[in-house]
Amino acid sequence: MSSTAAYAQTAEDYALHGQTTLTEQYHPAFAAAYTGPNSLDPGSRGDETWDVTISAGARLWHGAELWVTPEVDQGFGLSDTLGIAAFSSAEAYKVGASVPYVRIPRLFVRQTIDLGGATQTVAPGQTQLGGTQTANALIFTIGKFGVTDVFDTNAYAHDPRNDFMNWAVVDSGAFDYAADAWGLTYGAALEWYQDWWTLRAGAFDGSVEPNSKFLDTRFGAQFQLVTEAEARYDMFGESGKIRLLGFQTRALLATLPELTSLYEATPDPSASDIAALRHLRNKFGGALNIEQQIITDLGVFLRASLGDGRTEAYEFTDIDRSLATGLSLAGGRWGRPADTAGIAAIVDTISGARKKFLESGGLGILVGDGKLTNAGPEQVLEAYYSYSLHAGIEITADYQFVNNPGYNRDRGPVSILGARFHAQF
Repeated sequence: MSSTAAYAQTAEDYALHGQTTLTEQYHPAFAAAYTGPNSLDPGSRGDETWDVTISAGARLWHGAELWVTPEVDQGFGLSDTLGIAAFSSAEAYKVGASVPYVRIPRLFVRQTIDLGGATQTVAPGQTQLGGTQTANALIFTIGKFGVTDVFDTNAYAHDPRNDFMNWAVVDSGAFDYAADAWGLTYGAALEWYQDWWTLRAGAFDGSVEPNSKFLDTRFGAQFQLVTEAEARYDMFGESGKIRLLGFQTRALLATLPELTSLYEATPDPSASDIAALRHLRNKFGGALNIEQQIITDLGVFLRASLGDGRTEAYEFTDIDRSLATGLSLAGGRWGRPADTAGIAAIVDTISGARKKFLESGGLGILVGDGKLTNAGPEQVLEAYYSYSLHAGIEITADYQFVNNPGYNRDRGPVSILGARFHAQF
């Protein structure tokens, strides 16, 4: 039977999925020599986030899918998602609200073109129609979606609704990817799957200004180009993937030395003062992303990323160099195959230019204690256990230990206790 015939018999024509996720994070009081505008609150504090998403998909024609995902959001990250560059919950956006609000995070078309090879089953997913495609294929996605929906994925650490929660574990910390304050953007991506490798390329709109709710949708005004090469292989009979990513951002950005001079001259500069320093500049960076199965149920991952360290952070967070590694273990060995346990360690650092900026009282996207007299690397340890109550329903206990939050040896360490409820159909 040809792949086309198999596809026609097994493909879904439409699908409706849903999910809800509730997270709670709490930290006890911790030592802090001083506190600034973008600091983590040193007092004991707890915050929660909650979201409900409906994912509706329809097949437009052979290989083409249209998806729309209306969502209700509510809640806040700890200290309004401030104070830790490797923030503790990727379910917490940079926009918080005490009252639920509705938005449409994703609205896109995906076209798959078969290029031959073995026919493979495509399992239904929250934004994926079930069916088949050939091993060699082109996949084109256009519309509103997340850069990290396509790039920088990892089987063991990429889904804060199901696995790790920390920003610098589920994504590469120094990958300053194009996004609005919710982590989404407009753009297009092309993926070419062939034999043991995949090449990806994409172009995406950037924000009107760093860390903004609003995207600059003027064609070619502020944008990001992303490329990624992926190799699939077996090592001692176990599967693995290695991905190498590079990005170029063209946006209105200020250099860190310029911002430092401004803060030294004016302790509390206005938005117009900062805007006057922003000119169209290029920002570059890259990431290495590895996933490797060790034995059945046990996998290891590593993320290493690097930014240029000379311009202000644009969209993601205040990290110039990041290394994250960890293990993921499914519960089959103790009779709980749907459970998962994981542990990860993160070390994030900043460039000398960013250190001087924070020393001067500068405020980044997530960090800025008003001064930085005793800088050090931000170090995070995260461990979680996800317990399956029923198919599609899980509760998770999460613990994170953060040393030198905001790169500041004069604050912390802090322990963050987390709980998560997730259900999907």
